[in-house]
Amino acid sequence: MTSSPNGAPTTFRLRLALLLALTAAAIVAVLFVPRFAQDPSYHDFADQRTIWNVPHALNVLSNVPFVIFGLWGLVYVSRTKLPPTPLPKGTTRTPAAPFQESWERIAFLVLFAFVAVTGFGSMYYHAAPGNERLYWDRLPLTIVFMAFFTLIVGERISPRAGAWLFVPFLLVGAGSVTYWHWTERLGAGDVRFYALVQFLPMLLLPLLLLLFQPRYDRTVDLFAVLGWYALAKLLEHLDQPIFTATDRIVSGHTLKHLVASLGAYWVLRMLRLRKVL
Repeated sequence: MTSSPNGAPTTFRLRLALLLALTAAAIVAVLFVPRFAQDPSYHDFADQRTIWNVPHALNVLSNVPFVIFGLWGLVYVSRTKLPPTPLPKGTTRTPAAPFQESWERIAFLVLFAFVAVTGFGSMYYHAAPGNERLYWDRLPLTIVFMAFFTLIVGERISPRAGAWLFVPFLLVGAGSVTYWHWTERLGAGDVRFYALVQFLPMLLLPLLLLLFQPRYDRTVDLFAVLGWYALAKLLEHLDQPIFTATDRIVSGHTLKHLVASLGAYWVLRMLRLRKVL
């Protein structure tokens, strides 16, 4: 199946060149940044209360929505069929479906499976925060980021490119976290490449959505997902101030988990509503 036209070939190549140039510039910049380890204070969360014998209870239990939305999405995608190929005789338009390519279905299955795994990994980490457990929080989350990014690349630039890049991007994501974990164990932690893999796609995604034409509708939902992510990062940064402002009822990090899980739900919502353009 083919993607929607992205304008004149020259214009398309210029927009693509802009994305590639930004990516190259970010990679080069990271190489010139001195290596830095994970800040030990990262693990000092504001809310450390034990409730119902669960240590750091609200930071642990607030991950349950990830598991719920991940499993819900997994069930939905696994029950959704691809449109028939070739199309039935007399059909002039591709039937409505949340995805049109077989690899997209696989990518969404991976995405939602690792949303659920992220919930379990984050629970494991927050029960006893430290670098060793943080690896199991970050690894599945990176797979979610890279699967989502590849799906948008496939929709906006080329389905073929998305299919080719899917596995390599997942390996790059997993490799960045594994490299950080390995260097921490050696006593020379280097978190630069994990930071690049986490934040660069989120900076490129708005450009992909604005500069390239979609194959599906519901672009507004994709911007909503980015909005939930940005709000979650803000809440994470305001962990202690929010805990203090709410008279120790809830912390920013707990709210971060709840808001970030809404991003996963919004991806599922988009799939349930979107149609081919």
